[in-house]
Amino acid sequence: MQIILVLVAAILGLTYGYNTEGLQFTSKICLFAGVTLIMPTLFNVKLKDIKLILTHKKIIFKSLVVNFIALPALALAIGLATKDFGIAAGVFALSVLSGGGMVMYWVKKTDSNTSLGFILLFINIIFISLSLLMLHLFAVYTEGYFGEFYADSNNSLTGFANAVILYLIVVPLILSRILIFMTPVVNFINKYRPIISNVSIFIIITFLFALQNSQLLFEVYDFEPELIAMSFYAISAFYIGNFLIAKFTFDISDPEERSAFWFTTTRYITLALIIASFSIASFGVTMLIPIMMSYLIQIPFAIFYAKYVK
Repeated sequence: MQIILVLVAAILGLTYGYNTEGLQFTSKICLFAGVTLIMPTLFNVKLKDIKLILTHKKIIFKSLVVNFIALPALALAIGLATKDFGIAAGVFALSVLSGGGMVMYWVKKTDSNTSLGFILLFINIIFISLSLLMLHLFAVYTEGYFGEFYADSNNSLTGFANAVILYLIVVPLILSRILIFMTPVVNFINKYRPIISNVSIFIIITFLFALQNSQLLFEVYDFEPELIAMSFYAISAFYIGNFLIAKFTFDISDPEERSAFWFTTTRYITLALIIASFSIASFGVTMLIPIMMSYLIQIPFAIFYAKYVK
């Protein structure tokens, strides 16, 4: 169902942009994502649960090493092989963004440790600023290899970081601490969270693909169609490598390790798409392609593997 939702949203956005002048990007879309996607997941994060970091320090350490060293290294190797700056940046962005709106659904569905899952979710949200820094450094040190120029200006990641920290970390955290005392509101949001999440993702993807810059995808299809295939090969290789690393690192028969497994195989696709849409001027429109294709790989994989684990 979610795959269909994503495809319809993308087609609707592209159609709107193609027949109009398109929309202008605004960082307020991050605020919308923070309130509708991130804030509801923080209701279950209690400050006293921070002590669980010490209880599960070994698993958390392995998760951080995999998500911020092993997967970025894999993405870097794949990206360099593509010889396209945008595709490489798209794959790398996914490699440093763990979790996402659906990750806790898969944790719960497979009877994994939800308490540890929420701690991992919170840690990865806090580390979004680190993810942006890593993507920025990737661009700085690889632009020469790709023969591209990465402009470090207000239109690049460093100019985007403040908005991301404010809208995706600070506001959702403060809002969740306020609303947590309003039990009826929390119960209502928790009850309809899957619907809220899907509607939010639909609106965000429609908006992003209706942007003026997103219309450049038509030019890629017309003049460089081979990049579409290259993007598919690159993102497929990334997810295969991702799965093998996660399977080798975590014991899925253990509920705690299984939670960390999902936080490795599940990437924050929607946030990556927001970042890519904002960064087209810096990386090129091809950055969007592997991220969009990741919806078609990650969601079916999660559905299949959740049934396998059960």
